[in-house]
Amino acid sequence: MSFSSARSLGRIGRINTARLVHAQSRYASTKSLEDTLADIIPEKQEQLKALRLNHGGDVIGDIKVENVIGGMRGLKAMLWHCSALDPNTGIRFHGLTIPDCQKVLPPAPGGKEILPESMLWLLLTGEVPSPEQVRDLSRQLAEEGELPKKIADVVDSFTRDVHPMTQLSMGVALMNTDSKFAHAYETGVKKTEYWRYAFKDSMKLIAQLPALAARIYKNAYYPDVPLPAVRKDLDLVGNYSNMLGYGDNEGMTEYLRLYIALHGDHEGGNVSAHTAHLVGSALSDPYLSYAAALCGLAGPLHGLANQEVLRWMLAMQNDIGPGTDVTPEQIKDYLWTTLKAGKVVPGYGHGVLRDPDPRFIALQDFCDKRPELDSSPIIQLVKKTYQVAPGVLREHGKTKNPNPNVDATSGCLLYHYGLTEFKYYTVIFGVSRALGSLSQLVWDRALGLPIERPKSVTMEEIEQMVKKT
Repeated sequence: MSFSSARSLGRIGRINTARLVHAQSRYASTKSLEDTLADIIPEKQEQLKALRLNHGGDVIGDIKVENVIGGMRGLKAMLWHCSALDPNTGIRFHGLTIPDCQKVLPPAPGGKEILPESMLWLLLTGEVPSPEQVRDLSRQLAEEGELPKKIADVVDSFTRDVHPMTQLSMGVALMNTDSKFAHAYETGVKKTEYWRYAFKDSMKLIAQLPALAARIYKNAYYPDVPLPAVRKDLDLVGNYSNMLGYGDNEGMTEYLRLYIALHGDHEGGNVSAHTAHLVGSALSDPYLSYAAALCGLAGPLHGLANQEVLRWMLAMQNDIGPGTDVTPEQIKDYLWTTLKAGKVVPGYGHGVLRDPDPRFIALQDFCDKRPELDSSPIIQLVKKTYQVAPGVLREHGKTKNPNPNVDATSGCLLYHYGLTEFKYYTVIFGVSRALGSLSQLVWDRALGLPIERPKSVTMEEIEQMVKKT
């Protein structure tokens, strides 16, 4: 290198250093990262507010701006095989309504409510199983129902302050050490055979979920009570109820069968189902996919809703008295007190439905058929609230759907039957939602669906696209 070249490079270096010093002096500040972010956020909030207000209905590409910034609500962009949700008629499982399912899907011997195994068969095949097919499936699941010792030991090591849903998600994720799908993928199995291994994993996970969930319940609330073994002569929920300590409570066992069957699937757009589908699209095995789904289910806007209803109901009961004694006027006054305080009435309204939730109606029918529920203070309060709340909400005028959803009564029934540990309620939901989420994962692999990879856009890009259109 010549002297002149070296001198030029030195001069450039001094200039760049001077620029850096100048930039540092311009941007030097004592503000922390959090404080700096706090200054920026209001501007971006206003930018988003303006987009929604001024351009929410504008179309960019093939969709509205509101679809992009509004949580993709109503955007039809996902294939779901097992069920369809209509805003007016509610959920259909391969075309069958809930009343249809209650008529044709086999119950347990001596029982009246849908067996989750029957719903699982329908979700996977689109066909109504025979009682013999359901009994055989129950036996197969019971054969694989015991939790592996290595998983049980880890779950037993969790301290009692670890939330039950955290324990459930961690336990399911740990099960993937025995994933047949993951092993088959590593050994180079054909894509056309993926579904078989996804099916094997899914059935084993469904079989072992009751034992895992019951172990979490025992460890969290009754650590000194022995956990019963899985019985080969019981159905999936028969075993679950027995391990929870309700094996001799026919009402609770039948309710859990109905609850788990009804909550098994609710189309694919809800957070837990969508998460399982999304994670599975990366060819993660069913254990990892459903563990991720459980993290979404644990959110207060998804799986915790029936807890919020129960807390509100108990607060109302404490304020105005048990449901067997209160009048419609007392309930109406309490509803208005809630609304005037700027709060919502939990258990009413739905993100998709615009009429009463058929699952709520099914649970109300269950209550009407059970003599022990006629004198239940909390169940009677639910019934009387249902008679009053829609009218109050219509008069209030700020609720798109003033009708009850399934959460308006599901947690209250658990409470009536003695399962009063609120934090555990979503675990039961997690046992249920596995039916649909894992059935769909099998079909995702059978249909060869690709990795889910939507295109994201910034607010600035949206503004530019709006200008062009």
